[in-house]
Amino acid sequence: MAAGSPQQSGQTAEETPGFLDALLHDFPAPLSPESPLPWKVPGPVLSLEEVEGELVELALGFLSSRSAPPALAACLAHEAVSQLLQSDLTEFRKLLEQEEEGGDGVEEKAPVMLLDAGGLARSLFGRLWQACSQWQQQMPAAARAPQRQWLVSAHAIRNARRRMEDRHVCLPAFNLLFGLEDSVDRAYFAVFDGHGGADAARYAAVHVHAAAARRPELATDPAEALRAAFRRTDEMFLRKARRERLQSGTTGVCTLIVGNTLHVAWLGDSQVLLVQQGQAVKLMEPHRPERQDEKDRIEALGGFVSHMDCWRVNGTLAVSRAIGDVFQKPYVSGEADTASRELTGSEDYLLLACDGFFDVVPHQEVAGLVRSHLAGPRGSGLHVAEELVAAARERGSHDNITAVVVFLRDPRDLLEPEPDTPQRS
Repeated sequence: MAAGSPQQSGQTAEETPGFLDALLHDFPAPLSPESPLPWKVPGPVLSLEEVEGELVELALGFLSSRSAPPALAACLAHEAVSQLLQSDLTEFRKLLEQEEEGGDGVEEKAPVMLLDAGGLARSLFGRLWQACSQWQQQMPAAARAPQRQWLVSAHAIRNARRRMEDRHVCLPAFNLLFGLEDSVDRAYFAVFDGHGGADAARYAAVHVHAAAARRPELATDPAEALRAAFRRTDEMFLRKARRERLQSGTTGVCTLIVGNTLHVAWLGDSQVLLVQQGQAVKLMEPHRPERQDEKDRIEALGGFVSHMDCWRVNGTLAVSRAIGDVFQKPYVSGEADTASRELTGSEDYLLLACDGFFDVVPHQEVAGLVRSHLAGPRGSGLHVAEELVAAARERGSHDNITAVVVFLRDPRDLLEPEPDTPQRS
């Protein structure tokens, strides 16, 4: 779910029945065929491979917009979506298309089942309403179980650009959302920076985490699961782009925190920065055309890198890897890089942001900006992303700006001097 507000995950025993009572008061019965849907349907049709991600987004977005506690929203979304996916979806079949699968000048035809998105959305609401009705009487154990508390601050602005093409995702209840029942805690956060339109960024914000959750490697090799999820999402979006004549693309960076291990995957120049004991720790190298390995890869494929106000692939894109960009494949690669790092408990926070932030704010200045905010009157940490976005804008960024700060320990502890730090007199 592309969440735009600060949040502290978790829920109290009082919040859960109160939310269910309020929702069922507003929706005392399932929707009739004539009733308007309480959410915007993502286009007229969905391919079969898109269904889970899109339905999860619909349900979670609706519940979050009504201020559902994050864990309850994740559980309800999973219940409604999984029930619908177990039904016979052929009743929603709208048409069977022969889709062009272009590549290297050769076009192959592959049959694609397209489903009625409106019918699926209406059926989803019915199952969501049914789950709320049942849970009002008897709450499942998974929805009652205590969850790890996450303090997350997220903020995004269109800035001086004509359109907002960034998207971000905060999923502290990743396991609950996808019904993962092992004993390992997982939380997912991501930023996607679109270009040429918002379609690719929106698509990645819906499907990367859904694809990762279903990868068989998730339990044994989470980094590889993320890499495969980026690849899968790129393939899916390219099919959609050919079908719907879309030309957009998106960079992206995501983190999956699995127990005490941080896993990062990225394409392009959106970045994640780790701050540990007040020091910036670089986790990744952005994919830009001027990188020698990227330049060599592009030229080996028959493309070129040229300088036109900045280094660009084939004279167009300023990033060398991205989801989408159908007319720039394979030069603009959809293959993500990954990194993993064990967390010791001394880490302060993660900052995920697009190039609209990092192009004007050096890594080494982030900790000072965050510390200044925490020492100020609104220093709880909930609004730190707003301060970081404002700082980037004040430094001259005209791009869309998105920042997501995930605290790995209590922000109040970050103002205390480290044990071996000498006191100033």
